[in-house]
Amino acid sequence: MVQAKALTKRFGEFEAVRGIDVEVRRGEAFGFLGPNGAGKSSTMRMIASVSPRTDGDLKVLGLDPDTDGPRIRARLGVVPQQDNLDNELTVRQNLQVYGRYFGLSRAETRRKAVELLEFAQLTDRAEAEVEPLSGGMKRRLTIARSLVNDPELLLLDEPTTGLDPQARHLLWDRLFRLKAQGVTLIVTTHYMDEAEQLCDRLVVMDGGRIVAEGSPAQLISRYSTREVLELRFPPGQEFPPEHFADLAERVEPLPDRILLYTATGEAALEQVHARGLRPLSSLVRRSTLEDVFLRLTGRTLVD
Repeated sequence: MVQAKALTKRFGEFEAVRGIDVEVRRGEAFGFLGPNGAGKSSTMRMIASVSPRTDGDLKVLGLDPDTDGPRIRARLGVVPQQDNLDNELTVRQNLQVYGRYFGLSRAETRRKAVELLEFAQLTDRAEAEVEPLSGGMKRRLTIARSLVNDPELLLLDEPTTGLDPQARHLLWDRLFRLKAQGVTLIVTTHYMDEAEQLCDRLVVMDGGRIVAEGSPAQLISRYSTREVLELRFPPGQEFPPEHFADLAERVEPLPDRILLYTATGEAALEQVHARGLRPLSSLVRRSTLEDVFLRLTGRTLVD
């Protein structure tokens, strides 16, 4: 569905995307993870055929965006990071007007609107104006609108940012259904649990380059341990990382706690107690994609 080799994007002297290789297979959910400024949005805009590449090769749906942009865009669905719905139209009209942009007849847009309203669970709001809708409803409408042309490839930029947990899980359910219907998904997200839930494969980008690639399980296995032991000690009671070096594969001190990356967190905790140490609290949890992400990209805030 997407094949990129040495894909590069420059803005003047600034190189936003630095020669990345990406391959997205039909029917999968593929993710781009990375901190702000990593190059995710620039890559997505090139795939969406709205921003020309500076260098490298790119094929989307087997076509070259430089020469076949309109043909590609006709077969894509795009969910932007910020909802850009028409607030002066009703929910139903937003779908019908958008369908006309793709050359659908009035009868087809009416039929499609009914189908998509049901998919997005917005049938009871069909005649409502957009402005009073909740954030979750607006997001569902934006996704429904992106499906009006029956896209083969759906691009979702931060699809659940700002939504409450219930709205996020409902959107995940809608996206699972689309994937089951054969739609290929490309997702950017800052939520690591979302990436674990949605993505079959993903890449982690940092500084315009790909620093890791694989399934969520593969990345956790490759860059982290099976479990993490989190220890919090009383204020003023600090221990250097070397104090726990023999208990874990990796030790990471943080301002409020210390993390021990280990195969068996309970065994490491027993050793901590055996040394006479009594943390205020302890937590054994499984490693997550967030542990991988922070190890690869760092904990420093990027603006």
